[in-house]
Amino acid sequence: MRKRTMGARHSSASNTTLSSSPEREATRDAEPGKNGGEATTPCPLMQASMFAGEIPLLPREVVEEIFLNLPPEQVVNRGRLVCREWKEMVDSAALWRERCRREGYHLRDSSKTPEDWRLFYFLCKKRRNLLKNPRAEGGLREWKIVENGGDKWKVEGIKLPHPNEAVKNIFATSYHMCTKSQLIDLVKEGYTRSFLDQFQPDIKISDWYAPLSSFGSEYHIRVELLDQRKKCIKAFAPATVSFQEWIDKKWHQMTHVFRNYGPGVRYIHFIHGGKDTLFWAGWYGIRVTDSQVEICPYGDT
Repeated sequence: MRKRTMGARHSSASNTTLSSSPEREATRDAEPGKNGGEATTPCPLMQASMFAGEIPLLPREVVEEIFLNLPPEQVVNRGRLVCREWKEMVDSAALWRERCRREGYHLRDSSKTPEDWRLFYFLCKKRRNLLKNPRAEGGLREWKIVENGGDKWKVEGIKLPHPNEAVKNIFATSYHMCTKSQLIDLVKEGYTRSFLDQFQPDIKISDWYAPLSSFGSEYHIRVELLDQRKKCIKAFAPATVSFQEWIDKKWHQMTHVFRNYGPGVRYIHFIHGGKDTLFWAGWYGIRVTDSQVEICPYGDT
């Protein structure tokens, strides 16, 4: 008698409804005819099942290895539709923990364990800086100038070594207030409304700023989480940071993590800048560069 190692009968996709899953909500699906995405083809095993009406009898370890090498969206949106055994495998923490290990997604604090390894994997995979042109590599492009006092904003090559060696340019302020901003549309960045409301992932902001040693200066930052009508739900607005003249110049980092901010967040408004407090003509105010806004897995900020 032939031993049955996996489900022998294919469950028709037409009679199955894919339940809402974290990664389906967190990423945009490229299904045929949707959002202009290219049509994806089922994996070889699924193709076989379509024609034969059966799933090939393969050991679980073989099927898991196939899942680990297929595009993750295809595994979730197609593989779990085939049969109960495949759905359980796709939903298992072990599969996504192994995928994290292979692709180098590790918890910064090894003492913490994700409640949902699949959600952790997709948030790690999608994690990136949502701010455009954060290091002045494109001049002032992508930034909206809010205040342009004194001799206005200026982009300069870096003179004070930065902790991040990739930083080559900085934004310099003048003797009256200079501020600039970016508005991040989270839905356009690929995070769906239902995902944002249900999971409320951590939102981490970071900004680097430095004074000139012989000049007094001020640094300002405000980051707002906005709803669909661009009304503020939550804000991070620390007190103005002031530097006296003749201090040791060095880079400082401002960081903050938004957590448990409630439903309705659709935009992030990032505003920063400053000025020189001694009113010298030129660009002797605060310097800023390497700003970041990231959507992060919980516990990995």
